[in-house]
Amino acid sequence: MKTRITELFGIQYPIIQGGMHHVGYAGLAAAVSNAGGLGLITALTQKTPGDLAAEIKKCHDLTEKPFGVNLTFLPSVNPPDYGAYVNAIIDGGVRIVETAGNEPSQWLPPLKANGVSIIHKCTTVRHALKAQAIGCDAVSVDGFECGGHPGEDDIPNMILLPRAADELEIPFVASGGQADGRSLAASLALGAEGINMGTRFLATKEAPVHENVKRAIVGATELDTRLIMRPLRNTERVLNNAAVERLLDKERTLGADITFEDIRAEVAGVYPRVMIDGDVGAGGWSCGMVAGLIHDIPTVAELIERIVAEARHITETRLPGLFQEQNEPAFT
Repeated sequence: MKTRITELFGIQYPIIQGGMHHVGYAGLAAAVSNAGGLGLITALTQKTPGDLAAEIKKCHDLTEKPFGVNLTFLPSVNPPDYGAYVNAIIDGGVRIVETAGNEPSQWLPPLKANGVSIIHKCTTVRHALKAQAIGCDAVSVDGFECGGHPGEDDIPNMILLPRAADELEIPFVASGGQADGRSLAASLALGAEGINMGTRFLATKEAPVHENVKRAIVGATELDTRLIMRPLRNTERVLNNAAVERLLDKERTLGADITFEDIRAEVAGVYPRVMIDGDVGAGGWSCGMVAGLIHDIPTVAELIERIVAEARHITETRLPGLFQEQNEPAFT
């Protein structure tokens, strides 16, 4: 396949593995890249810039193909040493970075000066235009369906993607609701030049998470996610469980007076307990509505080849067959 995204990143297929906390390690990133997509290491899962440097080296040992690093900029009382993380990325020879959270203009000059291509994660067209204006090379457009943080505007991809295509000059990929060849074909038809998948890659053999997590996703439906932390304007889509229901009850009871401290038990420190220990009911953990389309746990290579084959079948065989010959009646 050839799109502006495959050309920009030097990859075979326009399929990107999203940055995921306590998931985006070298093993998964390398598996995605080796299968023709773009794998991403999640920088802030690494406790120190030195740990990130070691993880980057490990990924270089596992693949000769392009891979990237996700670096999320979040407001924090004690922010990470972002400059040191950026230096670890540059010194590690990484040439692709996915940024997320706050706009990354402060860190673009050193990255761009060292030949790094930037794709920024956005949930609105206005944020995507800002990313384009500050010099990002591409954007990942996150629809309301996505797991994790969908923003506060609630625009699904059937609207968001063509709106992005109307406004943007730089290429963009579709994120949220992506699981199979139908997703890829539809996203391309709506103007995207590739897809970004998080939840779907969680349910693969190489995903470095507890088997309970994978089974929970396979067993879920599109009705089994909830939006939490909306009163705090830090909305996150998570898989429903008893802890999430307790959190939502607190939100309903406390209303606008709720603080992070009120829900700390349901969200703080949850990811290691879920992803490593397999306690899927520990609290809120990111999962997209796309769980309803996930029914198995393939290898990364099997998944990517299946997606590409299905997308090819749709675009080359199924869709052309929908258009009638000129002399055929439109209806029978």
